[in-house]
Amino acid sequence: MDHSAPRSARVRAPELIGKGGWLNTGGRQYTLADLRGRIVILDFWTFCCVNCLHVLDELRELEEKHRDTVVVIGVHSPKFVHEAEHQAVVDAVERYGVEHPVLDDPELATWKQYAVRAWPTLVVIDPEGYVVAQHAGEGHVHAIERLVAELETEHAAKGTLRRGDGPYVAPEPEPTVLRFPGKAVPLPGGNFLVSDTTRHQLVEFAEDGESVLRRIGSGARGFADGSADEAAFNEPQGLALLDDDSVVVADTVNHALRRLDLTTGEVTTLAGTGRQWWQGSPTSGPSCEVDLSSPWDVAWWQGRVWIAMAGVHQLWAYDPTDGTVAVTAGTTNEGLVDGPGGEAWFAQPSGLAATPERLWLADSETSALRWVEPDGSVHTAVGTGLFDFGHRDGAAEQALLQHPLGVTALPDGSVAVSDTYNHALRRYDPATGEVTTLATDLREPSDAVLAGDDIVVVESARHRLTRLRLPEEAVKVPDVAHRTQREATEVTPGRLRLDVIFQAPTGQKLDVRYGPSTRLLVSATPPELLRSGEGAGTDLSRALELDPAVKEGVLHVSAMAASCDDDPANEYPACHVHQQDWGVPVRLTEAGTGRLPLVLAGMDA
Repeated sequence: MDHSAPRSARVRAPELIGKGGWLNTGGRQYTLADLRGRIVILDFWTFCCVNCLHVLDELRELEEKHRDTVVVIGVHSPKFVHEAEHQAVVDAVERYGVEHPVLDDPELATWKQYAVRAWPTLVVIDPEGYVVAQHAGEGHVHAIERLVAELETEHAAKGTLRRGDGPYVAPEPEPTVLRFPGKAVPLPGGNFLVSDTTRHQLVEFAEDGESVLRRIGSGARGFADGSADEAAFNEPQGLALLDDDSVVVADTVNHALRRLDLTTGEVTTLAGTGRQWWQGSPTSGPSCEVDLSSPWDVAWWQGRVWIAMAGVHQLWAYDPTDGTVAVTAGTTNEGLVDGPGGEAWFAQPSGLAATPERLWLADSETSALRWVEPDGSVHTAVGTGLFDFGHRDGAAEQALLQHPLGVTALPDGSVAVSDTYNHALRRYDPATGEVTTLATDLREPSDAVLAGDDIVVVESARHRLTRLRLPEEAVKVPDVAHRTQREATEVTPGRLRLDVIFQAPTGQKLDVRYGPSTRLLVSATPPELLRSGEGAGTDLSRALELDPAVKEGVLHVSAMAASCDDDPANEYPACHVHQQDWGVPVRLTEAGTGRLPLVLAGMDA
């Protein structure tokens, strides 16, 4: 057997512990000993993270194919305070169609035991209970599939493989009209169209927001054009009127834009191939030939459909006149950087609202409200970066949101923000620069639309539309501020060696046909933390120099490696791009470590 990645000393897998207990097991609590004889894949995820949602989708086929030997266990490891609430995890497991057991670990106990540093991270445990691989980021399932096949052969021969049904027990379905709806759009006659995300359908409601007039989509997860009954969606989200008789749909997990003909109910595809965009894929061209990545919302602005491309932290636009798509802003790096469109950084843009002067956007992972000017430049109204969030009103520069997913332009020039993880509707007034709270006690609001003097909120985790009178006076709430809960890594001041570990999967080698196949980008918050070592390069190891005067901060590391099938006889080998961004909180102390290893794929020897 060819092992391009040599197996290092065997590491016994630490126990699975989580204060929130187990979901999707029919109430049974599991230990690793209960799973002995199975190949276990731990998926460290958190439900805010779009890359984690990509991995959930990637794993579906592997789970199906190896269901009698492989047990996937989601270890839910929260970033935001709201994600540590048990009911929120229960909701997310249903919302995203997670069909494997999930351990709710609100205190990151298992995350720490496995020395995980990034969402998502996959860890493979063999049937004897040893860790055999770790992968950070998405795009690794092809490598894990090969490893699983090897482990099946090896442990069947040793007699240590146990086949049979897994521990997954499906929860009882709930009989609500909507199930985790995502977005809404008012239709020309006064009705509402809502994306019924978890049921893979669109629902048209009468003006009351309660009477169902029709459903569009078969209700089964899929990608098919056709009549209202035949068409299939995959977790659709954003909606925008294209003209009086059609709506554009952000068909998120299909990585596509769809068109609904409001008169006939016919669904067609406007953009996307059904495949996910990867580094190196085209960033413009005929719309049905270019891959997209988790389009989350859409808005009509300046003669084009603008797309919040959450999966790659960018804005794109679809031009209906010539049938093309193209990137309009963002670099694919995740963070908060303003400036010209081509230099700006976003973090999972998830909500859009257009006015003639501005395109407003909810940038969820930086808990920010931002906007784009007609000249393409990007600006921030509220929010400071990936690690600060909370519920604080007042001057915009110190106000805080928590993972907002929606934004709505109001008649007076201000905007309402669906402040999802604060369960609130907030308002930002550009005239005064003030942030206020319009309503609280909403459950994960993800969008809102105007209806006369009212605002209709998509209350996603209450599975309904909720109509509120636009209040004259804002609600007062106590200030709350948070930082992400991960413990800082203690590092020595001065020199720090950064090692990104990447071992090509079995049967593959680094793809060097067109020059270096690896890339490393390093920066810091605050920037003064790094005296030297920032910027881009091709070596996956780098010497950093940290300023002893800066006691703590965050190192931002983005790594990419490309590997191809290692078969000289194959003229067109299959190639794969492995990519991950890390934000590593660090604290400078004399007793700290002088080496920071980050595992992209493989094991740190």
